[in-house]
Amino acid sequence: ARLEESGGGLVQSGESLRLSCKVSGVPFETTPMGWGRQAPGKGLEWVAGITSTSSVTKYDYTVKGRFTISRDNADNTLFLDMTSLKPEDTAIYYCFPDFWGPQIPNLVHGQGTQVAVCS
Repeated sequence: ARLEESGGGLVQSGESLRLSCKVSGVPFETTPMGWGRQAPGKGLEWVAGITSTSSVTKYDYTVKGRFTISRDNADNTLFLDMTSLKPEDTAIYYCFPDFWGPQIPNLVHGQGTQVAVCS
């Protein structure tokens, strides 16, 4: 499996970003996907998950109402739309080939994309 995250950057508090994850080497259209993040000095935490058909999405309470996970099965791409960003959202963001991503030990993920939010 190969996962390539992109779209991170440095933004001001309250601004928005769209992260993308291009996936190959897995049957993307039948694979539930997830996003996780790792803040400086902290462990990897789950952020959001989406089923293969996009019928179900779930979010960690810290991002619910601000982040939206989506996918394009025709293009093997996963997205994370982040709005109303806060300094505590600063982290490296990773995509995973599983709904609960970071909660699965040793699950493959990409190199990540850095998001930095300044106040």
